[in-house]
Amino acid sequence: MDASTGSATAGDELDLDVTGVAHGGVFVGRIGDPADESGRGGRVVFVPDAIPGERVRIRLTDVGKKSFWRGEVLEVLRASPHRQPHIWQQAEVSVPPQLRPGGADFGHIELSHQRALKLEVLSDALRRFGGVDIPGLRIQPAGDQDRTETFDGSGWRTRVSLHVDADGRVGPFAARSHTVIAVEEYPLATPEVQQAALRLRQARPGRIDLVQPADGRVRVIPRADAAKSGPRQARETVTELVGAREFRVDAGGFWQVHRLAAQTLDAALRVAVREAVTGGPDADGTVLDADAWHLDLYGGVGLFAAALAELGGGRVTSVESDSRATDHAAWNLSEWVGARAETARVDRFVSRLLAEASDRERARINRGVIVLDPPRSGAGRDVVEAVAALGPTAVVYVACDPVALARDVATFRAAGYDLHTVTAYDLFPNSHHLEAIATLVRPGGSSGSRR
Repeated sequence: MDASTGSATAGDELDLDVTGVAHGGVFVGRIGDPADESGRGGRVVFVPDAIPGERVRIRLTDVGKKSFWRGEVLEVLRASPHRQPHIWQQAEVSVPPQLRPGGADFGHIELSHQRALKLEVLSDALRRFGGVDIPGLRIQPAGDQDRTETFDGSGWRTRVSLHVDADGRVGPFAARSHTVIAVEEYPLATPEVQQAALRLRQARPGRIDLVQPADGRVRVIPRADAAKSGPRQARETVTELVGAREFRVDAGGFWQVHRLAAQTLDAALRVAVREAVTGGPDADGTVLDADAWHLDLYGGVGLFAAALAELGGGRVTSVESDSRATDHAAWNLSEWVGARAETARVDRFVSRLLAEASDRERARINRGVIVLDPPRSGAGRDVVEAVAALGPTAVVYVACDPVALARDVATFRAAGYDLHTVTAYDLFPNSHHLEAIATLVRPGGSSGSRR
């Protein structure tokens, strides 16, 4: 490689000073003249398995982009004080990159520093894409799982997906590839899921899901590539618990993967709603307008719709495109006369409301709260603008991607909503992922103070 001209080929090795963290679980360094004519301090190189402040030896893997290159870490030359033995031993940098399993991309970083880096990514996204700074932003653990000195961020996954290659080999993909590799442990999984996963040796090409619901028994769900329909095991109805409340869900359907995530998000949503409509997190009992119309969009099996109903929502509608999930939501919400579940795409549902809702219905929505829990890609401009046009008192947005959240926050703000609060939760220890809940309030729609 010629650093002076910026020419390189994949396979070249070089030493890199790592200066920052980027969205997606990778870290940033620069090569070339720090005072070059671009004014940006040299070419950006993204690498995994590093920590800001380290000097690492890397091998370039992708030099096809003009704006950045990618590489893989071969050796740590100057380690960060926050580096720890990797939580997944096979993912250590001493292992050849092609044999390191994916799924624990922050596992080499001390847990509290993982959270500091995640907050840095979230804050940067909100600032760059959302146009907002959030003073005092912090990240909280799931429940009370890590309130002991021995907690290392392992043993929390109740759902794991493994892959099966053409030779029938079962295992995870190697990091940033579609190559199945053999492993001897699954440290992020619960002990029961790990034991079930290690018993799988050969299978038909495709995928195998392992699911441990509240009864503790692990379900093994094969999803062969050649299958023409979903496996019957995926349609088994299992029960999940949030506190004392039961939720029915398909074994192969969506439920939070961290064993404490659902109750953590349920509690966080209730606090967010109370703050939005009363101005404080500690209001008791029924705080929602019983005559208003409250919506839970991308509602799944009704986790958040049930919280809205328990907070006093007299009319609550959960909207979900998966008909099996909607069927379960209808059962999960059946104790509330005014709660219902509707199978529909969210974008079509809100567009139809805008076009067809009566004045009385619009007035009820205007006094209500809308919960948004979109997929990783976010709700998107069309849905956000439609929700804002419906004019609810407040929107509680549950996000698993900081950039998607920030972009949607910017759209809400452009539509006249104030960003009230953002709280982050570490529901994916030893990975770069986080969850965040943002509350947006219509001016004049809340008695509380607004940021």
